[in-house]
Amino acid sequence: MFLRFEQFVRSIACKVTAVVLACVSLAGASATLLLEEPYGKLGFFTATGHAAIYLTGICAETPLVLRPCQPGETGTVISRYDGVGGYDWVAIPLIPYLYAVDRPEDVPLFADAKMVGFLRDQYRRKYLETIIPDGKNGDTPGGNWYELVGSSYDRTIYGFQIETTPEQDLALIQKLNSSSNQSHFRTVSRNCADFAKDVINFYYPKALHRSVVADVGIATPKQMAKMLVKFNQRHPGISYSRLVIAQVPGSMPRSFAVHGVVESFFKSKKYIVPSAVVSPIFAGCVFAVYEGTGAGRFQPARGALVLDPGGEVEQPLAHEDLRAYQQQLKNLLAGTYPVTGGQNVERAWSRLQSKAKPGFDELGSPILQILEDGQLARVGVSAGNILKGSAPSLLARKLLEARLQSELSSRTSREISQTQIKRDWKLLQQAMSVENSTFTAQSARDSVAIHGNRP
Repeated sequence: MFLRFEQFVRSIACKVTAVVLACVSLAGASATLLLEEPYGKLGFFTATGHAAIYLTGICAETPLVLRPCQPGETGTVISRYDGVGGYDWVAIPLIPYLYAVDRPEDVPLFADAKMVGFLRDQYRRKYLETIIPDGKNGDTPGGNWYELVGSSYDRTIYGFQIETTPEQDLALIQKLNSSSNQSHFRTVSRNCADFAKDVINFYYPKALHRSVVADVGIATPKQMAKMLVKFNQRHPGISYSRLVIAQVPGSMPRSFAVHGVVESFFKSKKYIVPSAVVSPIFAGCVFAVYEGTGAGRFQPARGALVLDPGGEVEQPLAHEDLRAYQQQLKNLLAGTYPVTGGQNVERAWSRLQSKAKPGFDELGSPILQILEDGQLARVGVSAGNILKGSAPSLLARKLLEARLQSELSSRTSREISQTQIKRDWKLLQQAMSVENSTFTAQSARDSVAIHGNRP
């Protein structure tokens, strides 16, 4: 049934006329190479990160069928994966790809592994079960499918955006829809960076290529990003911009800097130190390649604008503003928690959240069910529902304090936008105001209970 539907949609998509193209705005059409930081400690190859392509003019009719976007749609992210349903590529709408939810207002303010796993599995069950079916007992299957959604919980992502035309987008749709979508993933010769390279080169032939020296001929996400920057420098007339998408604050391990192959080897002590002992000449060659190719000088965040979950793009927070917010939060927490000075707010909320059960409210927004004083409290965990419902405002305040502490813990402001910080700070003030009002009302009731209504 699914395959017949897919074939039908492909036949329709391949016969789209110029009338459909007229509905796609040229100004909004672009292809963005997503350079995604690595996470985990599984070996030096993992330090190369992941590459994907975000297309604003192309949307997913299904995860395996593409079509032109309609007005108001945000496009799709396409990438090559290893061991995901036997397919070579899968297309996921932007917001789910980044956050595993359908709406920007539902993105959790503070994420842990339990919440992330829950959101990913719920999205899979709703939209991806035809290609990622349940396990034998109806449980969550294993495998790499989790890479399809919620990427921003695992890592910071850098975007290198270049303009496209509706005609180019339609040609790519026809190419991918009509080609065999069967996985032949190979780490060395057919990986995610190879797929990103092929898509960008479809729009701009020979724009990207591998590095035989810096990456020993293996396509890497960082090399593709460097090549796209150089392509822009040679073609300044083509609209181009840089973006950064911050990793969601929370207790999930933080991602780290992305490297190329030789750079990964050089910066990994467990590889370079033994090599230097066994063969100083070899280690010296590795150093020469590292220095000669300038592998360590490429900074993905340089000149990047911050893209928030709502799709707003703005300049990153100025360093002096970051320091001011950090000091303001420090003073607030020190006054609220005089014994600890507020130093462990993030850790304390992480412990509380680890004991909670994730779920959804009546509108489908994520919540936590927390046992508080013997009562089950339902706490909204997104900007859209954190101040709604009957949960004690103290819990909302703790969550927002933890988010701000995590958000402002970085020494750099490159991933933070002024709008996001202002929103989070305002939510915290509102939560504190509700808590103070509740405390005052309760004190008044207690006074009446003790002393009666005497003036």
